[in-house]
Amino acid sequence: MSAHSPGPIISPSILAADFTRLGEEVEAVANADWIHVDIMDGHFVPNLSFGPDITATVDGITSQTLDVHLMIEDPEKWVETYAKAGADCIIFHVEAVADKDAAIALARKIRDLGVRAGFSIKPGTPIEPWLDALEHFDEVLVMSVEPGFGGQSFMPDQLDKVRTLRAAIDERGLNVLIEIDGGISAETIRSAAEAGCDAFVAGSAIYKQADKAAAVEELRRLATL
Repeated sequence: MSAHSPGPIISPSILAADFTRLGEEVEAVANADWIHVDIMDGHFVPNLSFGPDITATVDGITSQTLDVHLMIEDPEKWVETYAKAGADCIIFHVEAVADKDAAIALARKIRDLGVRAGFSIKPGTPIEPWLDALEHFDEVLVMSVEPGFGGQSFMPDQLDKVRTLRAAIDERGLNVLIEIDGGISAETIRSAAEAGCDAFVAGSAIYKQADKAAAVEELRRLATL
């Protein structure tokens, strides 16, 4: 975990919540730091999830930071919509933009909207080509499962990316958070924290528990080094 981090950031993914009781489900994790909102278009990933309306609904329910993960094609067409919907951080996939220059330009656009900019990287995409662009971003989301479906098993080999990121960020004194998403649970969160993650997205590990607030606290305890 980085020196500037206030402690582990727990970000429940509402993808795992009961959508028929979304208000209650968000309120049940009022002790979490962020709320993670997964946006899927059925093209970039083979699944479909929320859009800007749900994002705006969640923004109206809570004052927690909304961490919005765009798993979509053409993210540049949508960032303004999600900024207006209440996103506090917008994360797009490097695989969904033309090249590094396009990614940097999109990060600039997101920041110009008054929103934190992040990029996400799939398990099969190397992190090394992106290390020299880190200063243009506020957050990097390492996927520790293939994006698109909840409930998958954690891929421990992705922690090598986290360690590489942690070394690059610390060496250059950058203020960039490392987030991890996919299979994060009481069994896996400590290894992710030890590798250098600052923020942890958890879906089933929180929303499938009877006491969701207690699950948040337990994950925070396990991630505190």
